[in-house]
Amino acid sequence: MAESVTIARPYAEALFRAAKESGNLAKWSGQVSLLGQVAANPEVRDAIGDPNVAAPQLVDLFRSACGKAVDAELSNFIQLLSNNDRLGLLPEIGALFESYKRAEEGTKQAEIVSAFPMDASQVKALVPQLEAVFKSKLEASVSVDPELIGGIKVIVGDQMLDASVRGKLDAMATALNN
Repeated sequence: MAESVTIARPYAEALFRAAKESGNLAKWSGQVSLLGQVAANPEVRDAIGDPNVAAPQLVDLFRSACGKAVDAELSNFIQLLSNNDRLGLLPEIGALFESYKRAEEGTKQAEIVSAFPMDASQVKALVPQLEAVFKSKLEASVSVDPELIGGIKVIVGDQMLDASVRGKLDAMATALNN
């Protein structure tokens, strides 16, 4: 995994620079995300790893899967990756591209883990409070973990805010054992 990220980094950086120069990070972000999703598809992964599938066939596969959603510049990028046998790195390239985009925009990814499902209005009300705590603009993703019993746990980068019942019970158990 670390090796593939190391190999993907120069491609992601070059792609990010090109997107930044074009002045349309959001559009490129959507296209790069789509390419990563196509590359992550199990059937496409199998085709990428199949030595009987030639590079031009893989390029055609990606172009047909993406259709008009990918412009000429990214179509050329697909060709470049195919020529260098790097199409399998598209999910990592996409993830790195998004991290560079968030850094450029000054936002961080926040993973909110809740004991119960949260609707959009609850998340919308919670995010400004979390932005004040983490002193950064946040893009939130929400998942559900019933093991928390109640409350939420928020992970932003290497920081964690545990306001869950499970976290409080674990803290009390630790305090009682000491």
